[in-house]
Amino acid sequence: MGIILDGKKISEKRLDLVKEEIEESGLYPRLATVIVGSDPASRMYVRMKHLACERVGIGSVGIELPADATTQCVTDAIARLNEDPDINGILVQLPLPKQINTDRVIASVRTIKDVDGFHPTNLGLLFSGRPRFAPCTPLGIMTLLAEYDIGLAGARAVVLGRSIDVGRPMAALLTNADATVTICHSRTQNLSDEIKRADILVSAIGKPHFVKAAMVKPGAVVIDVGINQLNGKLVGDVDFDAIKEIASAITPVPGGVGPMTIATLMENTFNAAKLKTCEPVW
Repeated sequence: MGIILDGKKISEKRLDLVKEEIEESGLYPRLATVIVGSDPASRMYVRMKHLACERVGIGSVGIELPADATTQCVTDAIARLNEDPDINGILVQLPLPKQINTDRVIASVRTIKDVDGFHPTNLGLLFSGRPRFAPCTPLGIMTLLAEYDIGLAGARAVVLGRSIDVGRPMAALLTNADATVTICHSRTQNLSDEIKRADILVSAIGKPHFVKAAMVKPGAVVIDVGINQLNGKLVGDVDFDAIKEIASAITPVPGGVGPMTIATLMENTFNAAKLKTCEPVW
């Protein structure tokens, strides 16, 4: 049986470290969250982020907008946060209601306050190999791999999913770490064969137990980003019980990638506060 990559334990360690660094820095970072509507899952995620802020010494403010808010209403709220000198980071909780232009909203966040790392400029910096803010889930995965001393240079990595929040930035981070990366998606031919070649497999497709043991190379490192409901239980994209017997390391769901995402958000927010003291021109 492979090593269980304990994201909960590592996230606790990272949060303790951020708290220490904030106390020593003399800075008082502040994060603003923007949520539109009252989706229970989104509200829970925002609440967890505010609790993490409280734990590490980051101030937080929550902006709540009605479910029927327009794109202009959301961008106006963001514009006020952009101009607020006390706010270091802005996080827009996704997904947004369908009437809102998500791309416009993301692009309206000032790049130096974009702690989610979704702004086109920040994504461009990431893909050019000089990241400022990387999206929290893929960056949290990189931290988790580093904490367990999992080597990436020269490894063959396969990323399932090409979303802008996980799949594509994950591939960029792995490439920057000298892995050889393949992105797979719904149009990939011979998908099982591609997965089977992976030394490092990251699945972010949102299909419960899609990845079976027969698809995974023995000794592979398997990172499961999926959060799915199956028969009333929370499960990932991979068949954990079967694959843990052949993988060299694997993340559980829950308790794997999720906690690392929130810890990374705290790190990004602190970094934003530090950047404010020497704001770059790009």
